[in-house]
Amino acid sequence: MSSLHLSRFRKWILQSPPVDWAIQQLRETLVGALRQGPIPQHVAFVMDGNRRFARSHHIETVEGHNLGFEALARILEVCYKSGVKVVTIYAFSIENFKRSKYEVDALMDMAKVKLSQMAQHGDLLEQYGASIRVLGQKELVKPDVLEAIDRAVSLTAGNKKAILNVCFPYTSRDEITTSIRNTVIDFSKPDPPPLRRPFSESHITRNIRQQNLGTVTEESPNLSPDPSPSLNLVEHRNADGANSSNTSIASAIFNHSASHTANSSSTTLESVQHGNSNLPDPEKINAQTLTDHMFTTGTPPLDLLIRTSGVQRLSDFMLWQCHEETEIVFLDCLWPEFDLWHFLPVLVEWQWGRRKAEEAERSRGRGRGKQIKVA
Repeated sequence: MSSLHLSRFRKWILQSPPVDWAIQQLRETLVGALRQGPIPQHVAFVMDGNRRFARSHHIETVEGHNLGFEALARILEVCYKSGVKVVTIYAFSIENFKRSKYEVDALMDMAKVKLSQMAQHGDLLEQYGASIRVLGQKELVKPDVLEAIDRAVSLTAGNKKAILNVCFPYTSRDEITTSIRNTVIDFSKPDPPPLRRPFSESHITRNIRQQNLGTVTEESPNLSPDPSPSLNLVEHRNADGANSSNTSIASAIFNHSASHTANSSSTTLESVQHGNSNLPDPEKINAQTLTDHMFTTGTPPLDLLIRTSGVQRLSDFMLWQCHEETEIVFLDCLWPEFDLWHFLPVLVEWQWGRRKAEEAERSRGRGRGKQIKVA
């Protein structure tokens, strides 16, 4: 019996009602046990091995990619059910455009169909409140695929509990380049001028007092432009016996407004003459500035990155997001074979490492406390 027939026979056995029920109960128990410990908030997958799986099982390459999508659905459920907030998948690299036109077109068509299915009939995404975000150079894909992408993002935009980042088409170097370019654009724009109150209460009060006393100091010269119609109206009413304070207030407001305009014009002229355009200080650019311009901005730091197929390289994926605490795991299984039984040991080992790190941190804290106490 060939390996493909054996795999199908095993799948048929596992999908029989009694066995399927027992496996579901076991899965629920294991996922429940996982939730008792720390859970990675951001997990990324390099879904590698679809083509090799297809070749080893003597099936079409496109069928291998379809089986890979089924594996993704299984893993997404485990992730969201266990408490992972963000899942990022490497769906299509910009470098994949170098493959044969037949395979590229097939992958594009499959992406269009699968995204539409997930968005319109995505019980999984609706159940766990997950929204789809497509990261990468979307302008490189065909218009009909781009339309499906925009529709999937729009239909799931209301889901706020979890995120599915689909990197398509994507490379990390392109993401970093885009982040730097956008940072340069932002720091090339002048800062907006500080907001000023159009009328200063203290300035108006000083002008009123000066006019009531009949003295005007050099610090606040009395500008006498042509009065506006509104001031003529106030003066006319004053002539009829109204309170003279109305005239004083209107005049003070006008004087302050004119003075403010003159000062603003003078400041603007001085800025232009001295070449001062109020550009942001480039010294303020730091790692967080670039992080805020990445495609993954607003998501938790990357805790865990998993690549299947036994290949031990990142292939230009999440290079910026991988930090000193990111755990990178390479597995020998091909992506269509990846399931809970491969994922569970990885999560358990991650939890064990996190607990160990927390205990070491607490021990260092107690050590510092003892030293302070002795001193």
